[in-house]
Amino acid sequence: MLKAVCIGMLIALLLGLGASRLEVATGESAQPRLSSQTQMCVGCHRSATPGIVSDWTTSRHAQTTPAEAWTKPQLERRISTPLELISPELRTVAVGCFECHSRNIDKHADAFEHFGFRIATVVSPADCQTCHGVEATQYAASKKAHAHDNLLKNPVFTLLMETITQRQRLDEHGQLIAEGSSPSTQHETCLGCHGTRVQAKGLKAVKTAMGTISVPDLEGWPNEGVGRINPDGSLGSCSACHPRHSFSIAVARKPYTCGQCHLDPDVPAWNVFKESKHGNIVFSREREYNWEAVPWAVGRDFQAPSCATCHNSLLVDAEGRPIIERTHDFGSRLWVRLFGVIYAHPQPRDGRTYLIKNRDGLPLPTTFTGEPATEFLLSPQEQQSRQEQFQMVCNACHSRSWIAGHFAKLDQTIAETNQMTLTATLLAARAWEGGLAKGLPGNPFDEEIEQLWIKQWLFYSNSIRYASAMSGAPDYATFKHGWWNLNETLQQMREWLKLRRD
Repeated sequence: MLKAVCIGMLIALLLGLGASRLEVATGESAQPRLSSQTQMCVGCHRSATPGIVSDWTTSRHAQTTPAEAWTKPQLERRISTPLELISPELRTVAVGCFECHSRNIDKHADAFEHFGFRIATVVSPADCQTCHGVEATQYAASKKAHAHDNLLKNPVFTLLMETITQRQRLDEHGQLIAEGSSPSTQHETCLGCHGTRVQAKGLKAVKTAMGTISVPDLEGWPNEGVGRINPDGSLGSCSACHPRHSFSIAVARKPYTCGQCHLDPDVPAWNVFKESKHGNIVFSREREYNWEAVPWAVGRDFQAPSCATCHNSLLVDAEGRPIIERTHDFGSRLWVRLFGVIYAHPQPRDGRTYLIKNRDGLPLPTTFTGEPATEFLLSPQEQQSRQEQFQMVCNACHSRSWIAGHFAKLDQTIAETNQMTLTATLLAARAWEGGLAKGLPGNPFDEEIEQLWIKQWLFYSNSIRYASAMSGAPDYATFKHGWWNLNETLQQMREWLKLRRD
């Protein structure tokens, strides 16, 4: 009955407004034409999910068409797929519900019939590629896109994840008994950022304001992890950074978005940024920034960088001359990987880091003693080229001498923290060699001395390197998760060994 009423209302709506236009509350008098399908979606969802509709109506998608987007000068353009490659029926309508949720529908295992339309629940990067082809292709090659597989196709990382998230109980003798790590816990922890595998398991009935309807029963959903494996087989989630349904570039550019995942103790970029000089300026003046501008002019649209400034945004100078091109491969400007597993090392050549094999046959970028798997990592020449490109961003505000001094300090910090990790690794190795802890080929992560070793490289060395790289937050390099902790951990590991030997 409710379905019939809803459809009747929509028919009346279409008859009253005509199929050419549906005014939306954006404060603008003239809006682009909406497709008849999207008008029907909006007609019901304004009541069923008003927040979603409101979010979309304020978006750039609702206010322009692909054809209009292509009339912009190249540097101002936010669409990259050539117009002739976009289906004719999409070119002159706003990008609405149906335009996104009906793309590539034959490839979507989550496709279902919904009030006369066949749509998919999950809008994937392969769907966004319809208009944003360059960005989707760049992202597909990145470590972020492969984040799920880089965790779960690497048995060492999988073991670390399972050890961290396992349930434990006490037996009758007071011993801890591990009971394993549940998928639910993994989805809420590591896979919350890395991404789940979303699989369709048929349909299920759900009660809504419109009555009971059938929708896909999805395993691994909801999730917006950067390496999510989607029901159409594509990798990633654009809404991890451009949250649906506004898909705002302003939200993606602000450091709060990066702070969803890049947090201490293991990846403390957000925490370090907040305490840095750059962070201080951004948070003090963010209301003065033009977070929407494309391209983004240094000194005019913003005064100090956010994460996106350095890692992926298209930047120009005051005269509009390009400083650096936009990229959605967030590692492509980087020459070194500060996030040490186990040591800081040159950036991988391939976003699929699970393919790496070190000299010992392990899927790690270095051996336990720090020897790099050079075949899989950038050469010194490639590292230098990337660093010079990155320095063009710095040079928009800083002198060459300042920049040279900054990167010289970072190089020294990397070398010194890697040395402290090596010292901790040699102490752990003594425990393994002496039979005091199991180590490989067993679990090198579950005993006390091993967990101290993990903190040395996963928490403290990383924290110091992030503090050095972002030119701020000296307390993170000293006391919070810094040099104090590096030295304290070595003392604790040495005392652990001494107690068990005695």
